[in-house]
Amino acid sequence: MMYRPELVLPAGDLEKLTTALLFGADSVYAGGKEFSLRAYAGNLSRDELAAGVSQCHRQGKKIYVTVNILAHNRDIDSLPPFLEELASLGVDGLIVSDPGIFRLARTHAPEIPVTVSTQANVSNYESAAFYRDMGAARIVLARELTLEEIIYIKERVEVELEVFVHGAMCMSYSGRCLLSHYMTGRSANQGACAHPCRYSYRVVEEKRPGQYFPVEEDQRGSYIFNSRDLCLLPYLPDLIEAGVDAFKVEGRMKSPLYLAAVARVYRQAIDRYLSNRRPYSETELQTWLEELTAVATRPFTDGFIAGESSLLMDIHKTPVRGRADFCGMVKGYDQRRGWVMVEQRANFGPGDPLQVLMPSGEPLSVELQQIFDEEGQQVDRARHPRQRIFFPYDRPLPEGSILRRKGVLNEG
Repeated sequence: MMYRPELVLPAGDLEKLTTALLFGADSVYAGGKEFSLRAYAGNLSRDELAAGVSQCHRQGKKIYVTVNILAHNRDIDSLPPFLEELASLGVDGLIVSDPGIFRLARTHAPEIPVTVSTQANVSNYESAAFYRDMGAARIVLARELTLEEIIYIKERVEVELEVFVHGAMCMSYSGRCLLSHYMTGRSANQGACAHPCRYSYRVVEEKRPGQYFPVEEDQRGSYIFNSRDLCLLPYLPDLIEAGVDAFKVEGRMKSPLYLAAVARVYRQAIDRYLSNRRPYSETELQTWLEELTAVATRPFTDGFIAGESSLLMDIHKTPVRGRADFCGMVKGYDQRRGWVMVEQRANFGPGDPLQVLMPSGEPLSVELQQIFDEEGQQVDRARHPRQRIFFPYDRPLPEGSILRRKGVLNEG
């Protein structure tokens, strides 16, 4: 079988799962209502997990479930039945960071392959060999590794390797941060991070209470812990040649627009390189990076892949130019009236610079002349959350396509 790296996308809920699969993911990772490091991602109930497993398997794709909290004694008794339930559902893998949970997984769900989470901080080949010998099928490497270090581990340890290639980065080593718990009482390692690394900080001198000094000369203060977002798109050919088994995207709390755009770009980039093994052209990279920028919340960094970058932190909270708005999702087509049906997610209407992002093909520009509500009454704007809106169009658009308002690149 020809080597083809797996593209692994986040699925914070069933709608996001559907979007990720539609736009090119080979597999998704999702959390249950407990034991997941994204407590506010929505996550999936037992019935939703069952539906997600069924949907993935119908399409020949996989679903992994995150059980990656750092467990306390209070968590242990309820873990065995949860793991057994996941086994009964037929999930394709568990993502685990805690050695105790790893041990319980091998006992109570031995048929499910275990992936070692990036939270385990695997950054050398001896650690990789340790987890392989413990029964791990795959290891998500620490984000802090260079390309050379990844290659070194791959050459020396016979185990599948997964690498984060896109999405938010934590200011703490591989995400093991105590700042949120210290400042807010919400533990990042229990899935409840308040993201204090994104806050604005200033310095106070103890003899001058009430006098706040910016850490950097900036009117808004300084975001000294605020990391940039990871983007390893230009390095995909190198990672493919290194034999990396899976490329992972962060973002269980991101929107369906984010998932659609990122899955589509990385799917195209992986398939394009595998088709001819030639470097990407400048035009290809520019086009893809513009698509990724349209859904970015922070400037990009290549992290540690080429050695520690001087562009790891975004201390000025730099605005990202060209961001697109998630306006709605295509839900069907009224053949009788020739109207596309969209479920609203943000205010939009005639005159807006709109595009439809589809699973294949180029984004389609759409000029709305009129829009209608479910009663067939013309309205000036789609204003209400989840409102069903219709607009005339000469053909159906793929269900699940994303309606977005284009951002403006290089503005200001």
